[in-house]
Amino acid sequence: MMTLESATASRRAGLVPAVERVRAALDAIPLSLVTLCARVFPAAVFWQSGETKVEGWRVTEGAVALFQEEYRLPLVDPWLAAHLAAFAEHAFPVLLVLGLATRLSALALLGMTAVIEVFVYPDAWPLHGVWATCFLLLIARGPGVLSLDALIARRMARGRRA
Repeated sequence: MMTLESATASRRAGLVPAVERVRAALDAIPLSLVTLCARVFPAAVFWQSGETKVEGWRVTEGAVALFQEEYRLPLVDPWLAAHLAAFAEHAFPVLLVLGLATRLSALALLGMTAVIEVFVYPDAWPLHGVWATCFLLLIARGPGVLSLDALIARRMARGRRA
């Protein structure tokens, strides 16, 4: 006859290998897949924001007014801020998606995120924290093998060995 203690021990013994199998399966997720997601999804957010500031190749008056009336960044002229933001929200996301100059692009967007958090929307810290986490991962670990940075690094390494 099985006691309560032996039944609990038996269930625990079956649970530990199952948990270890799940953990091993999760450990098998390639870091390059994670870094690809960390590049593409925040890039889409910034690209979409940049698109709201332009019509064709021109920054809209509405975008400048937004920086003048709502964002009110200290020390930066609203016209200049709108143009810099529109440029950054288009250039750096493209570079992130391509995985080209990834660490630099992630650092730039991390800086933008900090400015947005501190001066514009301080109550949106959970969202900005998610963006910052993606950018910090890319800064710390790089873009992964699915990137132009990795391709360039492989070619440069081959050239050094030759």
